[in-house]
Amino acid sequence: MKGDQVKSAAAKRVMSMPKRSGSAETAEAELEKAYRTVLEQIGENPQRDGLVRTPERTAKAIQFLTRGYNEDPSQLLRGALFEVDYDEMVIVKDIEMFSLCEHHMLPFFGKVHVAYLPKGKVIGLSKIPRLVDIFARRLQVQERLTKQIGDAIQEAIEPLGVGVVIEARHLCMMMRGVEKQHSATVTSSMLGDFRNEHQTREEFLSLIRSGKPNGF
Repeated sequence: MKGDQVKSAAAKRVMSMPKRSGSAETAEAELEKAYRTVLEQIGENPQRDGLVRTPERTAKAIQFLTRGYNEDPSQLLRGALFEVDYDEMVIVKDIEMFSLCEHHMLPFFGKVHVAYLPKGKVIGLSKIPRLVDIFARRLQVQERLTKQIGDAIQEAIEPLGVGVVIEARHLCMMMRGVEKQHSATVTSSMLGDFRNEHQTREEFLSLIRSGKPNGF
């Protein structure tokens, strides 16, 4: 019963993300208006040569950077599940990730490492980086992003365990606030055997560290 409750909770977390409302054209027009106001409020002239099309460009950019709101992670994974007789660890590491922090809407970026222990099913390898993108292309905090990736895989194939590690640098710490240029944030989500079995967890962490220079 406890396992079913965990599965249900994971599904709710994955599926409860908001969808972008209204048409793309309406949203873009409203965003352009908002960015024009921002330019005025910081003391700029939106009509000068370099800024005339900035509201339009910025509106398109923010829609691209947050396109994950219009994508369904469950649908992505359902279309790429394969039954196999394989029970060794599957790892996809060094997945490039770019996102926007929800506190300041400044970028954070880095690498994502994902592993799972199959139990009769595997996910098409190209879908794991795409899953990362779906969740990263939303306003995020790194801790939630890490957990969402793990929960989505757990819900899709019910493996023996899932491990996710994200290493990222945050421009809200580098460009403002404490202004620490070389700080990095590492978060992890360990489910099933990755949480309960020390050897499994250590194997995963060792494999993502192997052949890795300092930093990322």
